[in-house]
Amino acid sequence: MNTLVKQTMAGLRVLIVLTVITGILYPASVWLVSRVPGLHDNAEAVDTTLVGVDRQGDQWFHTRPSVATLPASGGSNKGELNPEYDKVIDQRRAEIAAREGVDPSQVPPDAITASASGLDPDISVEYANLQVARVAKVRGLSVRTVQEMVEKATHERVLGFLGEPYVNVTELNRLLTVHTLNAH
Repeated sequence: MNTLVKQTMAGLRVLIVLTVITGILYPASVWLVSRVPGLHDNAEAVDTTLVGVDRQGDQWFHTRPSVATLPASGGSNKGELNPEYDKVIDQRRAEIAAREGVDPSQVPPDAITASASGLDPDISVEYANLQVARVAKVRGLSVRTVQEMVEKATHERVLGFLGEPYVNVTELNRLLTVHTLNAH
């Protein structure tokens, strides 16, 4: 019985130490670092297109809306049966229709339904195409030039049948930046 008690106490000590380290110290240190002023101001993921960056302004393509406020990520508890959710969706649809100069019925679902993390870089081809005319006009480019950039940033179905084609907004906005830099 003495060995059982010793092993139980040793296991309990390890459990307590690891709980303090992984459950308190590590999360607290990550939280503290995230609050350092200037550390993540205007931050953008570089050398990756796995993270969506929604740049402000009509000269850029926009990602899906987010319910999270940077630097955090997290979802909303509002479901489609929640009347507040319907108001948010209707408001987003009206805002995007006005921004793109189209009828609200032409706004695709991924333009108005939020990404829980706010980090999703992908939008539907339909939503990207909806934004082409605005981006071309603001940047002084031809619609065809911007459409070609959309085509370059479009990814087809995996193995030809899994999922839907999508456009990576981070990749697309980088193409716009490179085009602008090359033009000057």
